[in-house]
Amino acid sequence: MSKKLAVLFPGIGYHNDKPLMYYTKKIASNHDYEIIQLSYDLLEAASSIKNDADKTKDAINEAFTQVVDALKDVNFDNYERIIFVGKSIGTAIMAKYEMTYELDVDMIIYTPIPYTFSYLGPCEGLLFHGSSDPFCDTDMCVQLCDEMSLTYAVIPEANHSLETGDVQTDIANMAKVMNAVDKIFSL
Repeated sequence: MSKKLAVLFPGIGYHNDKPLMYYTKKIASNHDYEIIQLSYDLLEAASSIKNDADKTKDAINEAFTQVVDALKDVNFDNYERIIFVGKSIGTAIMAKYEMTYELDVDMIIYTPIPYTFSYLGPCEGLLFHGSSDPFCDTDMCVQLCDEMSLTYAVIPEANHSLETGDVQTDIANMAKVMNAVDKIFSL
């Protein structure tokens, strides 16, 4: 059995037990991945940074420092395959970590924030974005994904949690997202 690792970089208000991250963990476990679940202890509340670029950048840097410390003993060379999974601000933190340490990882990117793209380089993986996400412009997201040849899916009328407000639609969308995620983990 090959040694595989999934590292979860949650959002600030969207922790590892919320649906996207929870089901991703289940899928990773089903494919025999070792799982590291990160968390951040930030001074600013999520609501106070969402519309403030300076506070967002400060939060990314603060969380990045915590992630570096949390992962300091992980020898990534021991793994045949590594998948980073990020949600919201976690997508920027994981992209910054991958860029800083020049790791060969696949990425699952749930609802990126604009800062994510400043750290993101060419990578294998999949990006999910809601067309009604107030924190990341859809046209910008699609254009940057196209420029980077990054595979992406835009969920119609979905918000920053990839939810539309209609439970049946949200469950159907979640199933489609998780089927795509399962394919990434099964490669």
